[in-house]
Amino acid sequence: MKQNRLIQLLLIYTIVSLGFSAAGASANGGIQIHTFKLEVIDNDYFVSVDSEIELNPTLEQALKKGVVLYFVTKFTLVEPRWYWLDNEVARLKTRIGLRYSALTRQYQLSDPTFTKYFFTLKEALQMLQRLHKQQVTVLSDLSEANDYHATLRLWLDLTRMPKPFQVEALGSSAWNLSSERVQWRMKLPSPGHSFQFSYQP
Repeated sequence: MKQNRLIQLLLIYTIVSLGFSAAGASANGGIQIHTFKLEVIDNDYFVSVDSEIELNPTLEQALKKGVVLYFVTKFTLVEPRWYWLDNEVARLKTRIGLRYSALTRQYQLSDPTFTKYFFTLKEALQMLQRLHKQQVTVLSDLSEANDYHATLRLWLDLTRMPKPFQVEALGSSAWNLSSERVQWRMKLPSPGHSFQFSYQP
């Protein structure tokens, strides 16, 4: 059974690799963060992010051949401490899988909480680009009086892909899809209010 699975993965890898040669290493694509919002509702913290995700021909071909692309959004809030190591006080990390079904000719977005289907890649990416009111995990006591360091990044998670594709990704910039690491200092909003910004690289 394991041997058959390995043969299937190697077959998919071989087929997609043939398509990679036509795409080339200069293929475009990328992730750009546009807006960020942190709001407080009933003493819980929620994050919303609007971004732009563009797949290059290499990734589109991989998707059509059955490879699932996992996109990660990670937000962290750190309390700087001069007397000790900085303290991570809050975190949000989401991982959403994008896949294509040749049988139904539909694209699918899914994570542990939802699954949705789309007839076009454009429609799937439009939803993937908008993270709406995701609850932040609070790891330590938070205070509106403190200054915090915040970090936000979105990227394509290669660690969730089959091993043959991870090897391919090491030698190809076409698989390196990531936003810039956006960092800023902030104070927490009070309940019923929000902190938000538009990012201009």
